[in-house]
Amino acid sequence: MDILFWIKVVILGAVEGFTEFLPVSSTGHLIVAGQLLGFNDEKGKIFEIVIQTGAMLAIVWEYRAKFGALLAGLGHDRKAQQFVLNLAIAFLPAAILGLLFGKYIKAALFNPVPVAIAFIVGGLIILWAERRTHSVTVHSVDDMKWTDALKVGCAQAFALIPGTSRSGATIIGGLLFGLSRKAATEFSFFLAVPTLIAAGGYDLIKNRALFDVADLGMFGLGMLVSFFCAFLCVRWLLRYIATHDFTPFAWYRIAFGLGVLATGYFGLVSWHA
Repeated sequence: MDILFWIKVVILGAVEGFTEFLPVSSTGHLIVAGQLLGFNDEKGKIFEIVIQTGAMLAIVWEYRAKFGALLAGLGHDRKAQQFVLNLAIAFLPAAILGLLFGKYIKAALFNPVPVAIAFIVGGLIILWAERRTHSVTVHSVDDMKWTDALKVGCAQAFALIPGTSRSGATIIGGLLFGLSRKAATEFSFFLAVPTLIAAGGYDLIKNRALFDVADLGMFGLGMLVSFFCAFLCVRWLLRYIATHDFTPFAWYRIAFGLGVLATGYFGLVSWHA
């Protein structure tokens, strides 16, 4: 494996880390980046899913005190038990639909043109959502009921469509369902842990025949880069939402999607499946 291969691994790790928790779709960015870098064969596609684990570990590290308190309190703390139950409930819709339809979604939609369309549609939805008056009924993730979690989980299921954005669906869905901006963002972070572990582990086990011991370095480097980039992004996003909304991300999504479609239309890039 030459130096160019490892540069591609670093680039994809950075793309994953910087985009996983922003409402801009890490999967969509990875599909487009993988196409441009020629890293979009079957092994490359599984690599892009598995390195999401690195981004997930950034959340575990950032909220290590919260996760520690949850583990310590599971046996006796009602709030800890309710929070873990909420995560389980929110995880289920995407997990069930992913198992039922994931194969067909990947076959039909995992290429840049559908991703670009999803980027644009998602951007328009964010603009619409941010122009609405937000009625906040849930100020903290600890105040969420199981029904709030189920609603956010149903919103996350839309992220099975590549380019939609898992974090975007859960955050904007949370805002529409009455969560405060901070609560919606933090619950999106926490929900990423079971979701990304399940997605990465399932795809790696299912496609384990494609890999051998020599690929451990590729996965290790990709996850390490993803971890550090995601950690920086999460720290920045928590400060950002204190005084800003998500409108700039909506315009970015629309511009990105139009850029992909325009480069394909004018023949500058061949966006084949």
